[in-house]
Amino acid sequence: MSQEDILIVGAGPIGLACAISAKRRGFDPLVIDAGAIVNSILHYPIGMGFFTTPDLLEIGGHPFTCAAEKPTREEALMYYRGVVRSEGIRVATFTKLLTTRQSDSGLSCLLEHDVSRRHNSQPPLATPPANRSTSQVATQKLILATGYYDNPNSLGVAGEELPHVLHYFDEAHRSAGLDVVVIGGKNSAVEAALLLFRAGARVTLVSRDQEFSVNVKYWMKPDIENRTRANEISARLGAVVTRIEPEQVVVRLSDGATEQLPADRVYSLIGFHPDFDLFQMIGIELDPNTKVPVIDRETLETNVPGVYMAGSISAGHATATVFIENGRYDGEKIFGAG
Repeated sequence: MSQEDILIVGAGPIGLACAISAKRRGFDPLVIDAGAIVNSILHYPIGMGFFTTPDLLEIGGHPFTCAAEKPTREEALMYYRGVVRSEGIRVATFTKLLTTRQSDSGLSCLLEHDVSRRHNSQPPLATPPANRSTSQVATQKLILATGYYDNPNSLGVAGEELPHVLHYFDEAHRSAGLDVVVIGGKNSAVEAALLLFRAGARVTLVSRDQEFSVNVKYWMKPDIENRTRANEISARLGAVVTRIEPEQVVVRLSDGATEQLPADRVYSLIGFHPDFDLFQMIGIELDPNTKVPVIDRETLETNVPGVYMAGSISAGHATATVFIENGRYDGEKIFGAG
């Protein structure tokens, strides 16, 4: 069993910021991630621009420069890679925390290393056991900074696992000339529908809500409303998906009728959630309704001694209240001012 003073789970901006806080206090933490470095940003649509300015995405005092006023996905990937390199942060990618238990040397953590994820740009539907290996790491301090973007919300309907059903939007060009169903009514779904329409896809947007949310970005809301009024994008508001088939999506409309929507491709963009099962396995107490963990808000230590939570996962279901902008300082809370 190897020994690490500090193990950080999650190589996103918050996890990397925690690693920087640790290093500047004389530690050499190991950061692991089930995906790539800043895996959540990697899943953003190709060419996507951030809504925030680069200074609010900076970690460790490293300047973030970009070509325009707001950075793109590609610029962010380059920036965070550069921070890892500049700070000499040890990162083990495609390495997942499976379990933890208390031991004489602190916390004993079982890690899984997924070779197939290293070799493929898309995660396989099922990883063969031969492509997985495990190792044990003992640590005095375990910091969870896993975010929520690796866990898409499920529709809970038959056909959701079909290969043409995607939970992350990639790029609109792939869908030119195709029938595409976008499921969801918030920013991600609305933005995807607009991009797909402008790329030449025949788009139907399906949402449980009777109207578009007031929280849709101010420049997109009138755009999607105008496109749907003009029937350039078909909208099924107040509708529920009941099943997905190889070439169609079956929905129940607000009046109770059933409709079959043609679908060469389906984007289920209904949000994401933290890995609550992992937290409970570790022994972290969660509020049964909000899933907010029992945590010391000054130090971010949970009810499990030596286990800390950083970033959006400390907010339970209310993940939208914590961003890179305000979560990047959590490492300073964990490691203190000294």
